[in-house]
Amino acid sequence: MLDTILKWDTALFYLLNGVLINPFLDAVMPFITNKTNFLWLIIISWFAIFMLTGSKGKRIALVILLVILISDQTAGLMKHIFHRPRPCTVLTDIRLLVGCGASYSFPSNHAANIFAVMTYLSYHYRRLSPIFLIIAFLVAYSRIYVGVHYPMDVLGGIFLGLIISSVIIITERWIIARWRDKTSCNTENIS
Repeated sequence: MLDTILKWDTALFYLLNGVLINPFLDAVMPFITNKTNFLWLIIISWFAIFMLTGSKGKRIALVILLVILISDQTAGLMKHIFHRPRPCTVLTDIRLLVGCGASYSFPSNHAANIFAVMTYLSYHYRRLSPIFLIIAFLVAYSRIYVGVHYPMDVLGGIFLGLIISSVIIITERWIIARWRDKTSCNTENIS
């Protein structure tokens, strides 16, 4: 069964990486997939959330750092469990539009990180969630398009990111509810 899944995964990779292509995406996807291209925007956005949005924004900005740390480290650990080589190291006739990368392939750290952060932000800034999710899907898809991940790697990263952000959101809500209960008990005792 696993062999069949991996064969389908490889066939879908070849379709997305070699057949469903165009010159515009050939130019745009390497830019989208390179996280350093957006680093300045990420840093400015993070500082804007931290500095300009009050105590809730500060909490969100700090939790984003936690989300990235947990997501990135978990995906990195999983790579050493699954030991799946990248398609650019084992397949022939692929279109490699960026450097191959030295780490294992499953799950995609890019997909895990971007989905963890964008899901968390979508929870707190619901009106912007369509933009956040479009960004997340573009980054995730770019990993296949440029030739460095199989579709299953990206799906694994997406699910990992969704799970991590969901656990963090649930934990955050629980902590806030406990804190509110505690402070309301304290104010009742003072009255």
